[in-house]
Amino acid sequence: MTSQSNADRLREEGVTKQFLDARNEASFADLFRIFTPQLLAFFRARRCEQAAEDLAQEVMLTVYRNVAQLRDRAAFRAWMFRIARNLLFRHYEKQAREVETVDMANLPEREIADSLKPAGSAAFEFQSWVSFLDSRERETLKLRFIEEWEYHEIAAAQQVPIGTVQWRVFSAKKKLAPLLTRLESQAMRKAA
Repeated sequence: MTSQSNADRLREEGVTKQFLDARNEASFADLFRIFTPQLLAFFRARRCEQAAEDLAQEVMLTVYRNVAQLRDRAAFRAWMFRIARNLLFRHYEKQAREVETVDMANLPEREIADSLKPAGSAAFEFQSWVSFLDSRERETLKLRFIEEWEYHEIAAAQQVPIGTVQWRVFSAKKKLAPLLTRLESQAMRKAA
């Protein structure tokens, strides 16, 4: 068993040296074959079963792109797993920030405002729905979901980056999610 471990270690060192000496597709493919199973095991051992393959591929891509930053060739393996650890932390942080939002484009018909129905009817009125939102968020939601503008059109009209428009929509959905969930459960109780 020790001889197998030594053989594996020597093979790993040889493939690593070949990649560091000549960074090309062939040497990277060999490196990928050696280290990807180790990275998969690393991520799976840390409860990232679903994302393990994506994370491992991202680590290998980062290694390929940034290998010139490696100062000590003997520390290649440690450097690569430090990249994996940092990526794992970013993955956990992203998961912690994700919140359930409501996709307003797929709302049931009963919750969409109908201008022909009088106020106070069972129909949901958009203006009262979004009244507690920031005026920029209200305007962005109106353009996106009532006027059905694309993100880039809203960004051009409001003279802001497209990311700002996307953030406003996301933020507004996040704020509206508890209200919409409550309204939907009330409507379900009434229907039952």
